[in-house]
Amino acid sequence: MPRIRDLKDQQLYRVDRFADYGVFTPLLTKTADLGIVEEQWEEMIRVALSLKQRTAPAHVVVQRLTNSFPSDRLSKAFTNLGRIIKTQYILRYLTDLELRQTVQLQLNKGEYRHRLPRRIFFADQGEFTTGDYEEIMNKASCLSLVSNAVLYWNTLKINEIVDSLKSQGEVINKEDLAHISLLPFRHVIPNGTYFIDDM
Repeated sequence: MPRIRDLKDQQLYRVDRFADYGVFTPLLTKTADLGIVEEQWEEMIRVALSLKQRTAPAHVVVQRLTNSFPSDRLSKAFTNLGRIIKTQYILRYLTDLELRQTVQLQLNKGEYRHRLPRRIFFADQGEFTTGDYEEIMNKASCLSLVSNAVLYWNTLKINEIVDSLKSQGEVINKEDLAHISLLPFRHVIPNGTYFIDDM
């Protein structure tokens, strides 16, 4: 459930040019071609199955859809189906408060998750300053390892706190535990602590 950027600039499509869609009619300024979707439906199912069963890599499918002339109609069918699905989602997003809140919650969690690696990767402000692929992959792997180490440490400490509370007779509900984040990082000192002995 993505939050779509520049929502006011999105093009919305109707499936019937002459139908009245009530309050949404002024928003639905273009028409998706259902005919080509119906015509290419069998081929579309084959493509979906090959992706689901992993008999064809996604990048190969995309290359064939965008580069070869025979699949031009198939590509147009996917485009029109995508327009319909996207329009449905946007209209749901506009009218469903609970959906908007769920999307915002997911977005907040994702943003919060990205703040941890940015905090750890302090020296270059979270940017890779080299174009060397091997060095970038090395740094990315190290960053992932350290981030996961912080999450693991947080998990152990939170577990200790929960066990301590239970041993004192506190009742801890599983529903409450589900809302505890493992992502806090204020206790992490990214540049380390240095101890210098006086000589």
